[in-house]
Amino acid sequence: MPSAEGGRPAEEPAPSAEPGAVAGILLAAGQGSRLGRPKALVEIGGESLARRGVALLRDGGAAPIVVVTGAIAVDLPGVLAVHNPDWRTGMGSSLAAGLATVPEPCTAAVIALVDQPLIGPDAVRRLIAAHAAGASVAVAAYQGAPRNPVLLAREHWAAVAALASGGDAGARPFLRAHPELVTLVECGDTGRPDDLDTRSDLDRLAGLVPPLSPLPPHEAPASQD
Repeated sequence: MPSAEGGRPAEEPAPSAEPGAVAGILLAAGQGSRLGRPKALVEIGGESLARRGVALLRDGGAAPIVVVTGAIAVDLPGVLAVHNPDWRTGMGSSLAAGLATVPEPCTAAVIALVDQPLIGPDAVRRLIAAHAAGASVAVAAYQGAPRNPVLLAREHWAAVAALASGGDAGARPFLRAHPELVTLVECGDTGRPDDLDTRSDLDRLAGLVPPLSPLPPHEAPASQD
């Protein structure tokens, strides 16, 4: 069985956060039961879905990046990795674990799912811009339909985590309970929110994924020789 312990080497310093920064949270804890293997390490376009998710948030301007693991370890440079021991209960516990890991100076977090590789970094940028303009909850929309990613200001995290606990709907219960807080941000021209749940999804999306931007020099992976 794959290891369930995520994290970085002990000697690697934890990424810091600037006051007022917007963090990124990548939910990557599931076992991918319909796909037959954990999605985080599934490769598409030569790169794992986990690395693509981190790049989405990083390239969109979120920092630091929190990766929530569960069914399998995810070892990526320059991220805050947190293992959710309750990952089997669903996405809600992973969202709560991710929010609890974000460093104190951050005022908001953008939450992304590991299984949506066609979402583009411009969606993250637009959510962060909406927050800078005053939105405390911003949701990416595609042709008017709300999907992912989602930005949540820190003031709402406790309520989000309480409503998400023990379920698989993530932030959706909070968003449905507080529609007056939600700012929809149209992102239909930046990408698509297709889910990768099955082998047929993987085959279909494989030819549609955009090229992944290279890691900065100091984050280049070590040789596997």
